[in-house]
Amino acid sequence: MAFCIITDSASDVPQSVIEEYGLFVMPTPVTIDNEDLRDGVTIFPDEFYKIQEEGVKEIKTYHISELMFQEYFTEFAKRGDEVLYICFSTGVAGTFQAATLAKQEVLEEYPDFKITIIDSHCASIGYGLVVERLLKMQKNGAPQDLIIEAAQFFCDHMVHVIAVQSLDYLYAGGRVSKASFVVGGMLDIKPILMTDENGALKATEKVRGWKKAMARVVELIGENGVELENQVIGACYGTDVESFATMKAELREKYKVRDIVETQVGCAIGAHTGPSIVAAVCLNAYEPKYDEYLK
Repeated sequence: MAFCIITDSASDVPQSVIEEYGLFVMPTPVTIDNEDLRDGVTIFPDEFYKIQEEGVKEIKTYHISELMFQEYFTEFAKRGDEVLYICFSTGVAGTFQAATLAKQEVLEEYPDFKITIIDSHCASIGYGLVVERLLKMQKNGAPQDLIIEAAQFFCDHMVHVIAVQSLDYLYAGGRVSKASFVVGGMLDIKPILMTDENGALKATEKVRGWKKAMARVVELIGENGVELENQVIGACYGTDVESFATMKAELREKYKVRDIVETQVGCAIGAHTGPSIVAAVCLNAYEPKYDEYLK
């Protein structure tokens, strides 16, 4: 029996973290020209973005189904393990609902199975960072109930700041209007996205030019983050390594953050944002009682 912290691939948890902690990550389904693939298992970011940029194949993603969840959860139930699943935001996908329905099905066969499913209200490294923090707490001996409490706290207080260079993918996904798409393209407008109280991604600002968008991401982390010098924050990118490096350097220099957990955005998120995405996440509240397990 074990207490297992798990997540899905839309969390974009870095491969180094997956390997260090033996983290189980459920892959998000991706279809490319009707070929079924699995994010992080049979399709990986570099290959995916190359296909996306070529623009000749149809790409679709959908959330992990109830049946898939049932199969994954059953394996833990058979072993008698207890599970904490940090789940993709309901504001973006139906993952939480599918997982909850699967939980009920598994409990009919394994009534003693214990599983806590937390709707992260986060996307990408937003809850990838939560998972990394929880795994570190577990490794350092934190009690199980404190880990679950911390999971909810971290999810409730995670701030996302996202910039995308191209409006094409947001327009295709219905996240910007046709008028904004046309005018934005003409004026080199870059949207800044953040998550709302429901965990949905919303365009909150419009900035003219990519360099100004990068600068605004850094500014918004400072405006929303609390005790950043005590925080390990998160950052991610699609394919723009140069802009990402600049953003990380500015975050470190300006706010003296303890560290940055960094990752490449995977297929589940990248399908809707395009390859030219950079983002940073941080907490807007500080709880010192978790510190002793995060050293």
